[in-house]
Amino acid sequence: MSPSHRIRRFLGAHRAFCVHAALALVIVLVALLAGVIAPMSPYEANLAEAFQGPSAQHWFGTDKLGRDMASRVIYGTRVSLAASIVLVLVISVVGSLLGVIAGYAGGLVDAVIMRVSDMMISFPGIVLAIAVAGLMGASIRNAIIALAVVSWTKYARLARSLVLKIRHSDFVTAAELTGARPGRLIRRYLLPNALPTLVITAATDIGTMMLELAGLSFLGFGAQPPQAEWGLMLNEGRAYLLDSPWLMIFPGAAICATVIVFNLLGDALRDVLDPRHAGPDEAVVELTTAPLA
Repeated sequence: MSPSHRIRRFLGAHRAFCVHAALALVIVLVALLAGVIAPMSPYEANLAEAFQGPSAQHWFGTDKLGRDMASRVIYGTRVSLAASIVLVLVISVVGSLLGVIAGYAGGLVDAVIMRVSDMMISFPGIVLAIAVAGLMGASIRNAIIALAVVSWTKYARLARSLVLKIRHSDFVTAAELTGARPGRLIRRYLLPNALPTLVITAATDIGTMMLELAGLSFLGFGAQPPQAEWGLMLNEGRAYLLDSPWLMIFPGAAICATVIVFNLLGDALRDVLDPRHAGPDEAVVELTTAPLA
């Protein structure tokens, strides 16, 4: 079967995934090309044009300083999306590694990691994140760190449960009998089997983490003026909601659209990678259940 035929077959079997991936790609391109797409500078103030409604010159209107809201929303894609992706990468990598180690090692190592995880889960996540961000100071970087501190536990528990399912599989036992070291077992056998589920969770979490970051910025613990960030724009616009509703409508719509796209992408990716959730007529990628060469 030629590569082009395989691609066409994949596109036909996973149309929902292709559509949602294309939409996510558009959002990523907007973030990367914000400087080209934005009609004006997002930081250029013009008090003479403050609080202007949407028009041909200012697509999304202007804010209290006369800054172009369309440009700020476009640049906000870069800040919000980049921060969300970095956060998801950090919590998924750190949490997954800790979970795999806990599931494989067992004993005291497992107990310590899981008790720390239980302790973190016992507190409301957003409240603990606000406390951490408040101690460290308000900034987008500290907001990422604060959310990372409270969000890694999901991946740790998920990775641990996946490892426990395959820890005593025949191919893992065979690898141990051949003298494979723990590091090699984790790297070559345990992680590849847990990876599809972890990737699906990470893709869905991009939207969730974006909402969390926007929430911290809205409360004043994340991005700070004059940075173009969606949550901060909502905070700045709430005082003028009745007179200038566009100050909240467009950043809010951007958040909603992005979160929906990445949530749908995660669901579609699950159907591609996890055969237990795929439709009867879909070609799926089977999970690895044998030693890798």
